[in-house]
Amino acid sequence: MTNKLFNSLEEAEDFLIEQFGDGESFDVGIKHLFVKDLPVLCAYISGLVDGEALTQLLSSMLPDEDIEIDVEDEKEYFESYFNFHGRSEETERKAYLLSILSGQVTFITKSGYCYVAELRNYPGRSPEEPDNEKVIRGSRDGFTEGISQNTALIRRRIRNSNLRFELHKISKIGQTDVAIAFMKDVANEDMLESLRQRLGQINHDGLTMADKSLEEWLFKQKFHPVPFVRYTERPDIAAAHLLEGHIAILVDTSPSVILVPVTVFHLLQHAEEYRQAPTVGTFVRFMRYFGSVMGLLLLPLWYVFATNESLLPDALSFLGTEEKSHVPLLLQILIADIGIEFLRMAAIHTPSPLSTAMGLVAGVIIGQIAIDVGLFSSEVVLYTAVAAILIFIIPSYELSISIKIFRLLLLLMTGLWGVNGLFIGLFLLFTYLCSLRPMQAPYLWPLVPFFPTAMLRVIIRFPMTSDALRPYVVASKQRKRS
Repeated sequence: MTNKLFNSLEEAEDFLIEQFGDGESFDVGIKHLFVKDLPVLCAYISGLVDGEALTQLLSSMLPDEDIEIDVEDEKEYFESYFNFHGRSEETERKAYLLSILSGQVTFITKSGYCYVAELRNYPGRSPEEPDNEKVIRGSRDGFTEGISQNTALIRRRIRNSNLRFELHKISKIGQTDVAIAFMKDVANEDMLESLRQRLGQINHDGLTMADKSLEEWLFKQKFHPVPFVRYTERPDIAAAHLLEGHIAILVDTSPSVILVPVTVFHLLQHAEEYRQAPTVGTFVRFMRYFGSVMGLLLLPLWYVFATNESLLPDALSFLGTEEKSHVPLLLQILIADIGIEFLRMAAIHTPSPLSTAMGLVAGVIIGQIAIDVGLFSSEVVLYTAVAAILIFIIPSYELSISIKIFRLLLLLMTGLWGVNGLFIGLFLLFTYLCSLRPMQAPYLWPLVPFFPTAMLRVIIRFPMTSDALRPYVVASKQRKRS
């Protein structure tokens, strides 16, 4: 049985012209070369290969007129002179074509044997600290858009042979590289097998939105507002979760890594808690939990007290509104809250040189004029601004948007039915969160179901030296960490 890919160089060239066209793409290189005295056909994508390394490789294979070479055994001859460390052989045309599109350099010999050289060099940026996960102390590197570079950043932190990176090609046309990262004998095999099956079931043209597209395909999120995964751009966070038994999913072209399974408390964690002393880390964590809850409840609670002054004790009478407005209080809060969201969206799309001016116009001029003309009371501006600040302390951007949506719904229910509407809304929200089990992990664990010891570790940042088990939700066979 022969392992030739083509019968001749002419057949190989015809195949490449059929796939890429004759001179239709300037970045596709199809060149006739020589390895010493043996003619070969070289094919590559110029923007995806290391040009300097390719030049050095080809220079070392120039014909030598002073030496007579026997080319009877073409395969042995090529392998002896093409002694490149990244060389591999290819026997399927589909895989051969994918090698070219992936940035590898391919060589077809005179008799039709195919060899692939690993000379990929994807365009990208160097690792730098992600904007939304900054720390006072700690590493300043972050994931980039290159999947190979991202795996190296994790390998640098976990120097263990049990760390696995399973590579999958996803989508029909895009053929996106997706890697499942896990610690062998630590991660749950049932979860891994479930992910492999779901990856194999993806039937789509391409994952243009990279990790977010993959999340919706894998976890059937549909219209659920809360995130089912945790995104991180920090290699140290990804490495810490892998050692705990979590599974990481890396998608080529995305600087974010998906971590599963997770709970709502994982989404509220931040690396800064582990870069400080345990007491300081506990204080920071408690403040973040308290601020997140208040980000959800502050505006609905203030509306209840402002519209039901009888519920306020004399010591808290200042919580009401002193200035009267022709605009209903609920409408004021909704306009102000939605207006802040408009400002956030505008800030994202505003060029950096203009962002400061835009903030001054929006925050100072518009806000002050709205108070002066009687559209808002000053208390409404104050409390909506505080609520916006509380939302910004949530590390997960996806969770912060979800809390804004829940807060808006609670405001509407409170406006319609008063105190009863607030408690009904909270009950429905709590019931909804309790019903969620992405990857069979309870979303509110360890609060529901209640695990006292685990809940204590969620609230308190214990010292690293304390003997801790791996989280129950990862379902690891090795609960004890050594």
